[in-house]
Amino acid sequence: MGIQQDSVVTFNYTLKDDAGEVIDSSEREPLAYLHGHGNLVPGLERELEGKDAGAQLIVKVAAADGYGEYSKDLVQKVPRRSLKGISKITVGMRLHAQTGQGTRAVTVTNVTGDMVTLDGNHPLAGKNLNFDIQIVEVRAATAEELAHGHVHGPGGHH
Repeated sequence: MGIQQDSVVTFNYTLKDDAGEVIDSSEREPLAYLHGHGNLVPGLERELEGKDAGAQLIVKVAAADGYGEYSKDLVQKVPRRSLKGISKITVGMRLHAQTGQGTRAVTVTNVTGDMVTLDGNHPLAGKNLNFDIQIVEVRAATAEELAHGHVHGPGGHH
């Protein structure tokens, strides 16, 4: 069975940046996802379409088809006092900010005096993603998985 809409796909991967540095991998157990439901970056999901269990492939996903291009518009300086309830603010902290578009994860990138710089870009925004993939299993999703929009069981949720 080739990967198609509503397939449950289990795969091993190593993700590297353009310099060949490993960013992430499935070294402990394969990752499982529900194909066609936005559970992977669009460029990777598109490249996996039609592939069968046992396939091994190298996929390069351009930044625009991964976590998007880096946007300076998502970087903002705010007064420290606006971050109520956080006593110690340090560079690298991940916070959740309320925006006009809902809750957004942000990273503290600078703290200077009373000003804190928050970056709303995904940490991999603007970067090409280089995947080494081995597809372990492809199966049809259960009715419950389709209703919930994600995989259940090993490598998935629940």
